[in-house]
Amino acid sequence: MMKTARALLASLLVLSAGASISGCQSDPDIDITKLGLETDPPDVLYTQGLANMKAGNMAEAARKFDAIDRENPFSEWARKALVMSTFVKYRQGRLDDALASGNRYMAQYPKSQDAAYVQYLIGLTYSKQIVDVTQDQRASAKTVEAMQAVIDNYPNSEYVDDAQAKIRFARDQLAGKEMQVGRYYMERKEYLAAVSRFRIVVEKYPNTNQIEEALARLVEAYYAMGIVDEAQTAAAVLGHNYPDSQWYADSYKLLQTGGAEPRENKGSWIAAAGKKLLLGS
Repeated sequence: MMKTARALLASLLVLSAGASISGCQSDPDIDITKLGLETDPPDVLYTQGLANMKAGNMAEAARKFDAIDRENPFSEWARKALVMSTFVKYRQGRLDDALASGNRYMAQYPKSQDAAYVQYLIGLTYSKQIVDVTQDQRASAKTVEAMQAVIDNYPNSEYVDDAQAKIRFARDQLAGKEMQVGRYYMERKEYLAAVSRFRIVVEKYPNTNQIEEALARLVEAYYAMGIVDEAQTAAAVLGHNYPDSQWYADSYKLLQTGGAEPRENKGSWIAAAGKKLLLGS
């Protein structure tokens, strides 16, 4: 029975990316099984929950699985039901509830056969809460943390590849937030504050889509402050790593306005960060 449930979960997770189960979108959420009260034996409730999941009646499925957990705590049926309950609540958009049940599962069953999947669900739940970079990026940080746990603790699981993809996206969001704040400071001519934000991107988020602009903004900020050697170093690192970048072309042009050109100061923190870029770390 568990193999069937796993297959059902896999297919439903694919559908959750955007598609809906045919014919269920407008149907009332009625228990299609009508097989008794929620005090039925756990195997019966579990079967009813799966039937409701398959039919798209997620609220009723959640009630069945929660009933198993409530009436048969710490049993094997309760463990299985908690997996299903976490998934169903994720599908319903009850994200806080999904996190609560998922985290409870991981606290109780970290070594179980479904632990990798539940940890992955936790990551997906956080990922679903990621918002535009103009807003708080706490969910992005939580996504990185949860998906890294999938990679570190379950390296052979089938969820690792997607966990890595979700981490890349979340890190890009975190870097984007730093860039957004840094650009704000640049507009106000608060260059030191801007540099601190762009430095975070260069040192902490080098392998993101924000890195070229971050280096170019460092050129701008340091040049505006009259710290030409750091501006030259930032431009040199940008040119070494992204020679065809428009950001590099613009930085080069800016330096030329003062008769300077890209030149790396080996003692600069930017040069040290540049070595990591070249190594791909």
